[in-house]
Amino acid sequence: MSNAASHEEASKAHLPIQWRDQCSGLLISLNKCRRKESYLPWKCEHEKHTYEACQYDDFIRRQKLLSKQVLAKRDEAAI
Repeated sequence: MSNAASHEEASKAHLPIQWRDQCSGLLISLNKCRRKESYLPWKCEHEKHTYEACQYDDFIRRQKLLSKQVLAKRDEAAI
């Protein structure tokens, strides 16, 4: 499941390019909540947790992909 925002949504939200990843849609809603709640640290906990969980899941997905690529190269070199 992708939570990526479209290019237009990310541009409209003034999201820096380095934060436009698979979780950018969640980051946009987190930032909206933060602005609405004056950046109070105890507000928007659900949005923050959801965004951080998405970041973690994306990291794990990329690590698994990298491991598969490394194993494939190792198998190819052994042949």
